This record gives sequence, structure tokens and C-alpha cells, in this order.
Amino acid sequence: MHEIELDLTKPLVADPRAGHNRWHPDIPAALRCMPGDTVVLPARDGYDGQITRDSTAEDVLRMDTARIHPLTGPVYVEGAEPGDLLVVDVLSVETGDFGATLNIPGFGFLRDEFTEPHIVRWEIADGFADSPDLPGVRLPGAPFMGVMGVAPSRELFERTKSAEQRAADDGGLVELPNATSAVPPDQPGDPGRRTISPTEAGGNIDIKHLTEGSRVYLPVWVPGALFSVGDGHFAQGDGESCGAAVETTARVVVRFDLRKGAAASGDVRHLRFERFAAGPPEVASRPHFAVTGTPVDAEGRIHPENLNLATRNALRLMVDHLTAERGFTRRQAYALCSVAVDLRISQLVDVPNVLVSAMVPTDIFV
Repeated sequence: MHEIELDLTKPLVADPRAGHNRWHPDIPAALRCMPGDTVVLPARDGYDGQITRDSTAEDVLRMDTARIHPLTGPVYVEGAEPGDLLVVDVLSVETGDFGATLNIPGFGFLRDEFTEPHIVRWEIADGFADSPDLPGVRLPGAPFMGVMGVAPSRELFERTKSAEQRAADDGGLVELPNATSAVPPDQPGDPGRRTISPTEAGGNIDIKHLTEGSRVYLPVWVPGALFSVGDGHFAQGDGESCGAAVETTARVVVRFDLRKGAAASGDVRHLRFERFAAGPPEVASRPHFAVTGTPVDAEGRIHPENLNLATRNALRLMVDHLTAERGFTRRQAYALCSVAVDLRISQLVDVPNVLVSAMVPTDIFV
């Protein structure tokens, strides 16, 4: 077994060994292993230690968001070559005893409606998370890593940066390269990509199903694959609505394998995953309450097959429900949606009105 040793009490910017917070094809490996090897990877929380038990909403505004996300790695897997498929078995995920859920102004699915900073601080113990900022809620744990990815090839790296710049030019919300707090430091004329957006090489995928017992397949783009991990989550709703889960430090144990040439021969250009062991109970199988949304705006106009609008409507209605029926403020309800409410596409074919369900497990209320 191999292990990267880190002091998780020190932020990445203070101790940049075996870590990075940008994607770039030239970041050197922190560890080398063989296919079949098991590797232990500790990970800082996604905010790089900037949020503590004593933090307030004002601290959210003071936070250096350029430090998101500190990743552990890269791990060089011997024999991995472009065109191969890297297999990553998630054997275990253990989290720290403190977590936080933030609403950062300008971010999140309803960022135009929730414009003020908000914080929920969680105590994690015995498989559950509780918070004085969300009284009456007890979340069962389903730990996973929000970021899992490999290094991009130079071609993929440049193509993605160009596409992101075009998206920004078209008015999209994009985190463009930023040299502030970059680890490793950006080189003149060759800045790294921010970690917020996933690509064909994986990255910030935030797939809540990738808990212990899951298997991830990633196409290899550079020799050695150069796998990195970070952004530990104790619990998350499907959709991560406000932009945060129960964010925490973590220790993940993975096993690597290779399928030679499988990405090239199967034209696999994006992450895939499956389970080799049973996972935590799904919300749909637990006691729950759900609301639904369709693509109809406030004036009653239908926006045909608009999943974005249907999802926004479902999320708004769940916030309304949690406020009216459970007594939460709207900010509390929005944060609770992010960590516990699953957004599900219920149907895509009953045109023009697609339908999205928002499901909250009722066994979290104590």
C-alpha cells in the first residue's frame, strides 16, 4: 500500500507538497504506483481550511475563492498511456469531524435569488452531521470525493480553455484562469485551468453516488494518467443546489487498474462509473416528500423542454415547502436543499412540459 502523507491542518498554499489547485498537463507526480496497487490519499476540504467552527457569514465574503479546490496528487500509474482506461476503485472514504456548507454570492443554481452569504457549520460524529445553524436536522453520512480526475493532454487543455473563454464571452458564468493563489504558480503565458468545471478528464464531478464501493473509469490523456483527488463531502443532495455539500477533510483509499487501449478502441472520452458493492440508501427508497417543477414561467408561458427552468421551479417550490412547513428561513432551506434534496428528472418526453422532482428525505428531521 502506498500513501501520500499530508498535514491536513495546513492549507495547500502554506504547504504545497503533493498538491495543486489548478489543472495543467505539466504538474509533476507526487507518487508513483503500479496497476493493482492500493493508495491512501488524504485531502483538504474544498475551501482549503479557510472556514472553521468560528467562521461567520462575513468570513464567506473574505474567503479567497481562488484557493478552491486543493487537490492531492497527482499519482502516476506505471504503464498508463493515452488511449488507456484508468480504473479507480473507491475502497473507503473517511471524513473529518467538522464540515461547512456555504452560499457564496454569485455562485449556486439560484444565485440570482440568494445573493447574500450564508454558512452552516456541521459537527460530524458517529455517521451523522448536526448543526446549530440548521436545528432539527440530522444528516446520515454518505461520504465521497467531489473531485476525481486525471491530467489533460496539452491538446485537451488548450481546447478546454478556448471553449471556456468563448463561453465567458457569450455571457456564461465561467471561472477563467487566475494566477492568484495558484498552486503550482502559473507560468507566464501558460496558466492552469481552474478546478470548478469538469471536463473529459473528470475533475469537479460532484457525483454523490461515488461512495465506498464505486468504480470510476477515466480515459487516460497523458503518460501515467496523473490522477488527483479532493473536495471531500460527508453528504450531498443530487444537484448540490447552492454550490456546496457538507464540505470536509477526507481520507480516501483507492485501487488503480488499467484497461489497455480501451478508451481508444471504445471511443471513451468521458468519465463512467459503476458499483461493485451496495451503496447508501437512495432518497427515493427512504421516507420522503417531493415537489415537482415544469418549464412554465411566472406569467404562465411554457418554455418547451427547458430542463433548466423546470429544475429551478422544483427547487424554488422545495424552498417554499421547507420554509412554510418546517419553519426554516429561506437561506436555511436553500442550504438544506444543497446537502439533502435530490433533484431528479422524472420525464423528458411529455412535450412540451418536461418534469423535474425535488425529493427531501423526511427521516433527517428530528
